[in-house]
This record gives sequence, C-alpha cells and structure tokens, in this order.
Amino acid sequence: MCCGIGAAAGAAAGAALWAALRLLRRIMPVSSSYDGEKFFTVENGKRIATPLFMVICLVGLTDVIFAVDSIPAIFAITSDPFIVLTSNVFAILGLRAMFFLLQAVASKFHLLNYGLAVVLVFIGTKMVLIDIYKIPVAVSLAVVVAILAVTMVLSVRSSGGAAPSAPRK
Repeated sequence: MCCGIGAAAGAAAGAALWAALRLLRRIMPVSSSYDGEKFFTVENGKRIATPLFMVICLVGLTDVIFAVDSIPAIFAITSDPFIVLTSNVFAILGLRAMFFLLQAVASKFHLLNYGLAVVLVFIGTKMVLIDIYKIPVAVSLAVVVAILAVTMVLSVRSSGGAAPSAPRK
C-alpha cells in the first residue's frame, strides 16, 4: 500500500482529471469509439468529439496542473513575477513539443544526451555559486549553446566516420 504526500498529490491530480473528463462529457457528446486520427466525427447527423479529443484535452490539463504545481519551485529560484509567469507560459505552450523534438534529434546526435547532462551540471553549479559569483546571462547562454554545438558536431563527425558504407560495384 502506498501512502504519503506524493501519493496524495497523485490521487488529487487523478481525481481532478476524472472530474475534468466528466465535465467535458457533459459539455459535449463523445463517441464511444475512435474514428482514425480525427478529433471529431459525425454520428446520427451530429458532430461529436472522439475519445482522442478527450485525451488531448486531458493532456493539456495535465500540463496546466504541472505548470501550476511548479510555481513554488520557480519562486525558490527567483522572486521576479515576470520570470515566473513566462516560465509557466512556456511550460504550458511548448515544452512537450520541445521534448518530442529533442527525442527525435537525440537519435541523430548520439552524444546529445551527454551534452544535456553537462548543461544540467553547469546550471546546477551556477545555482550553487549564485551567492558567491553571479554568472552573467549572456555567458550562461553562450556556455549552453557551445556545449550543445560541440556535442552535435562531435556526434556528426563520429557517426559519419563510423557509418558502414555500401559495397561499390
């Protein structure tokens, strides 16, 4: 049996998602089956949502829940309300798409995972040193871009040399 704060938070989020699903079903009729990749379909002459549309709505709601849940963590890093607002807006709008983009790119750049790990170490070190030395934003961005560029270039060079070539006739 699992208990504790994490389990309670997970149960609360699950309850919120079920409540949202019930509310969506009251607002709009939902088909009992999928219609390919369509969000809406026509049944008995009426346009109704498919379960796929419900999934998309719940994924979006999950993004909002996690963005709101991260507000205290952001306030632990900064007290600037503009940064808190924009970080949550970007989290809601694009980080899921960014994850899938990075996932697709990671297969082409096999060293990118190591570069991202080095970036995380750099950012963590920057956060630890903030009271001792404040690294300028331009320098931080330059370091992150340089790390990612180096890992991408090394990935291309190492895979280019290691790629098997087709026999020539």
